[in-house]
Amino acid sequence: MNFKSILMGTAAAAMLATTASADPVTLRIQTHYATEHPTGQFLQTWIDDVQTMSGGDITIEMFYSSSVVATVETFDAAINGILDCDATGGAYQTGKNPAFQFVGDIMGGYDTPWQQYSWLYHGDGYEAAQALYNDQNMQLIGWSIYGQESMSSSKPIAGFEDLKGWKFRSPPGLETEIFEKLGASPIVMDFTEIFTALETGIIDGADASGLANNVGLGIYDIVKHATYPGFHSMPSDHLACNLDVWNGLTEQQQRIIDTAWQKLSFQIALYNEKANSEAAAALQAQGVTLYDWSAEDRATFRNAAQAAWEGWADKNPETRALVESHKAYLKQLGLIN
Repeated sequence: MNFKSILMGTAAAAMLATTASADPVTLRIQTHYATEHPTGQFLQTWIDDVQTMSGGDITIEMFYSSSVVATVETFDAAINGILDCDATGGAYQTGKNPAFQFVGDIMGGYDTPWQQYSWLYHGDGYEAAQALYNDQNMQLIGWSIYGQESMSSSKPIAGFEDLKGWKFRSPPGLETEIFEKLGASPIVMDFTEIFTALETGIIDGADASGLANNVGLGIYDIVKHATYPGFHSMPSDHLACNLDVWNGLTEQQQRIIDTAWQKLSFQIALYNEKANSEAAAALQAQGVTLYDWSAEDRATFRNAAQAAWEGWADKNPETRALVESHKAYLKQLGLIN
């Protein structure tokens, strides 16, 4: 046997030994998405990628549509061992620590998913966010960001002047504070109440989801105005796992999960960018008016958002650390002064 054959044999044996040393593991994960939702379908691909790349050593048992516990309880279920991982989003945990707002929906921060991913992977975002998660005995694996959300309205919404007196469905928290400062009248209500409220005129508009998702929800069967591209809200879903469970995986298993999640993350952003563009063209053909806010109006909103960030940053050191991290990176990108 020549020297080259010996080296190849040794490398193959080492590879087999490494693979064999990884004990099979099953991870129980909950998501709020349904199997038929585009993100639910991407999650199914992620599961297949993980199981295939691990040679079957990692099995994912995914619970869709929050079938084990309520969406907001998923994080605690992973902490307490009912689940192993949470595939919902950090914004659901602001009651646990307000700092989660700035890993869930920064509001008025980045313009594109790529900028926000960049903060996580090429700023100090991953380290800053990880400290928050580890304090809860959780490990942040990564994000998935589908892009900017669009506001829908029964009346024109061409700039911040149109926000004065505008009654709209808003999620609770930071968003209500920002829009109140701009003269709007945010009304916190359940997602399922949006359609009746729009039809009866209780609200003038709604912050629901991205443009393509809003089409799927049927919102533009009721109202004929929307902002696009969006600018105010770009929520990030996450994959976060119980820290003890994560540390119990081999490095090979961790890398497989992380690599497959990055593929899912970027594919979701790409898919939704295409879907939103197609939805915009179709809506305009149907007579829906889309408003791309001017640079000046976007700056007005971002300034109002930054003022609200400061109020949240004063709540505790964890929130301050994340706000300062975002501000520093946004300055590098030229998005704030």
